[in-house]
Amino acid sequence: MPAGERGRPAINGFLNLHKPAGITSMDAVRRVKRVTGQRRKVGHAGTLDPLAEGVLPICFGQATRLMEMVVSGWKRYRMTVRLGAASNTYDAEGNIDEIADPSSLTRRDIAAILHNFVGEIDQLPPMYSAIKVDGHRLYDLARAGRQIERSPRRVSVRSIAIEEIRLPFVTLTVDCGKGTYLRSIAHDLGQSLGCGAYVTELIRLSCGLFEHSDGITPDDLEQAVVAGDWMSHLHPIDWALQQLPAIQVDSAGAWAVQHGQIVVVGPRQIDPSDTRLWRIYGPDDVFLALARPEREARFAPTRVFDLPEPSPYAPAVVQA
Repeated sequence: MPAGERGRPAINGFLNLHKPAGITSMDAVRRVKRVTGQRRKVGHAGTLDPLAEGVLPICFGQATRLMEMVVSGWKRYRMTVRLGAASNTYDAEGNIDEIADPSSLTRRDIAAILHNFVGEIDQLPPMYSAIKVDGHRLYDLARAGRQIERSPRRVSVRSIAIEEIRLPFVTLTVDCGKGTYLRSIAHDLGQSLGCGAYVTELIRLSCGLFEHSDGITPDDLEQAVVAGDWMSHLHPIDWALQQLPAIQVDSAGAWAVQHGQIVVVGPRQIDPSDTRLWRIYGPDDVFLALARPEREARFAPTRVFDLPEPSPYAPAVVQA
C-alpha cells in the first residue's frame, strides 16, 4: 500500500468543498490542509474568486493528477448582476461608478443581449485576473495602475438563463466551459445595454460531477475531522471519471497496463470518432489507468495509478 505522510496510508480522492465567499481558493486549500493534517499533494480544481462561493473540488494524493480533467468539464453558476453601474474589477469588490438608470430595460432587452454571449465566443479577460502576461499576473499590474493590451480568448458558453429580474438586479444561470470569466459576461452585458453592470453575487453550482447540494463547508469538515469520519466525504479517484467508458482486464492485462504497456482487449471495435480516454480496471476491480484507444482492441495507457483498494465504479465483466 502506498505510504502517506509520517508513514500513514496515502489518501487519494476528491473532496467536494463548498468554498464560502470572502476567501481565496488557496485560502480554502490551506484550511483543508490544516484541519485534515494532509500537507502534501493537496490542491484544488478550478479557481473561484474571493467574492464567489460554491463547488471547489479538492484533490488528494493521486487525484491531483486529474485536476486538469476536472477543470475542463462543464460548470454551472448562479450569478446576480447589478445593472446601472460599472466596477473596475467587474464585481462588487472594486471601485463602483454609476453609469445610467436601467429602470426602462425589459426582460426582452436583456435576453436579446445575453443571446450574443452563448456559443463559442471570444472573451476579453478582465485586468483583475490571474492570467500571466510577460511573467506578471494581470491583477498585480492592475493594482499598480497599469492597463495593458489583452488578447481575446475563445470560450464556450452552453446556455444563459434569466432566473429573476428585480431591477437594477438580474439573476442568471450560466452553463459554461473552462476559462470562462463570469465577471466579463456581466461587464460586457452592461456595456452592450449602455448602462454598465457588475457581479454582486456568484455561486458555482456544479463542476463536472461535483454538485453544490453535496458539498461540505470548511466548518463542517472541521467537525468531521474531530469526529474522526471526514474521509467518508472523499470520493474515489475514478468517481470523477464516470462519464468515460470503462473496461476490465485480466491479470495479464493488468500487469501490462501497470507497466505502461499497450494491452489488447478482446475482439472489440472502437469508434474512431470517439476520442475519449477509457478507464481500465484489473480483475480485482482496482482502477489502474486511463488509456487511449487505438486501432481495433488496443489501449495505450496515458496515466497509470497505484491504488490499494477496489473501486465501486468498475465494470461488471472482465475482458480477456
